[in-house]
Amino acid sequence: MERGFQLAAIIFAGIAAYFIWSGNNDAGFISAVLGCVAFFLSIRFQVKERNRNRELPEKEDASD
Repeated sequence: MERGFQLAAIIFAGIAAYFIWSGNNDAGFISAVLGCVAFFLSIRFQVKERNRNRELPEKEDASD
């Protein structure tokens, strides 16, 4: 899931660069915002997975 959001962030950044280069600043801004949202969603999924992996051994130790 996080790789998909990272890929989307890269694609939106490229689209934003194209729109800004072609002079369409509104579409460039929207694409840049969508790229930022995708990037931060990928970070969220990474943090969530790290927290899940960190808590897993603690739960196993408690059940022993």
